[in-house]
Amino acid sequence: MPSKVKQPPLKRINKRRLLQTPRGMKDILPEDYLYYDYLIEVTKKTLEFYNFRRCEPPVLEKAELYNKSIGSNTDIVEKEMYTLKTKEEGEFLALRPEYTAGIVRAYIENGMFNWPQPIKLYSFGPVFRHEKPQAGRYRQFYQLNIESIGDASSALDAEVILASRAFLENLGFNQSDLEIRINSIGCNRCRPLYIRALVRYCKQHLKDICKDCQKRLKTNPLRVLDCKNPKCVVIKEKAPSFLDYLCGDCKDHFKNVLDILDNVGVSYVLDKTLVRGLDYYSRTVFEIRKKEKETSLSLAGGGRYDYLVKLLGGLDRPAVGVAFGVERLVEELKVIKKKFEFPKPKVFLIQIGDAAKKQAFILLEKLRKANILTEANLEKDNINSQIKNADRVNAPYALILGQQEVLDGMIILKDMTSGLQETIPLERIIEELKKRLVRKF
Repeated sequence: MPSKVKQPPLKRINKRRLLQTPRGMKDILPEDYLYYDYLIEVTKKTLEFYNFRRCEPPVLEKAELYNKSIGSNTDIVEKEMYTLKTKEEGEFLALRPEYTAGIVRAYIENGMFNWPQPIKLYSFGPVFRHEKPQAGRYRQFYQLNIESIGDASSALDAEVILASRAFLENLGFNQSDLEIRINSIGCNRCRPLYIRALVRYCKQHLKDICKDCQKRLKTNPLRVLDCKNPKCVVIKEKAPSFLDYLCGDCKDHFKNVLDILDNVGVSYVLDKTLVRGLDYYSRTVFEIRKKEKETSLSLAGGGRYDYLVKLLGGLDRPAVGVAFGVERLVEELKVIKKKFEFPKPKVFLIQIGDAAKKQAFILLEKLRKANILTEANLEKDNINSQIKNADRVNAPYALILGQQEVLDGMIILKDMTSGLQETIPLERIIEELKKRLVRKF
């Protein structure tokens, strides 16, 4: 029985002396990036079927954009935005805390309102919020956003919901595990009536709600319905329903959205406490959640924002959108056991000697152009260590090129499974590999 190979001791580093990522930030390592690549691939496949096209605004925008759009009394603007002042111009800028405001700014600035409406866009990239780091929540995180701008039709609300559900199904989520929760928060005409009723109700229970919600009653009352504090959850369950205060137009709009979902057989839950945390939302709001044993996990949230384009200086163009937290999707893909691997090389190229190394660079380019995935360690000269590497990557074939093979214009082709090897003219090796790989795969 062969003796056990003694492994070299693991190298240790002193973490106290090591420069590390800032709090709330993380590295995306190569293995995790396989999931991000998969998400982008499914995003492109799904959303472009629905005629959405990718659009990416810059990471830095003028802070005023978010103050105006999100609302100065929201947690994002008050506590969570990363801001800076430029040295030369003295501009007050912010790292984007969300996508929609930047997309709407791009819509206005680039004259998209003159294009055939609606404009259907999607975005995928990092956003930044200075919130308390916790499991699965970071200060730099990725979002996927879907936006449809320029039409008030309830059909667009339904289309965004259906596209969102299709995206999650294409990722690998079971339809039976997904739950759509939906509500309407009305328009500028009917919402003030509801807010007055909500404030009146909450003041009757002022001692029973948290201090944050007591403050929200004065600045942003709808956020009371979004509070996760157990005390407030109990109170908001008996709060007035928004649906009882909708004007005629908002009732018709919401009914049409639900009719479309009913007609295509999509189930949903009416949730009278569902609101969105940003000021620009109106009418339809929704979440898509993954149902779990006792709770549910939000995967996507969105709704209409009919006044935002005009608020930011554009024409009166209604819109609807949705956002997905990418890190949460990645974690859920791991839970449902989606596994990804790097492409495995079909060939490992071994070279011995200076002349062989020079020839190896030429051969690698030929293999690349022939689309034969190849790995090599050109910095190594020892044949045994290179063969070990070939075994490690589990390549079915190895090419061995030495000084004599270079002189003779030949190369050794080794089948790594059987161990058989033969010498083949270098000029024929691409053709020979293609034949053998077709037979093997």
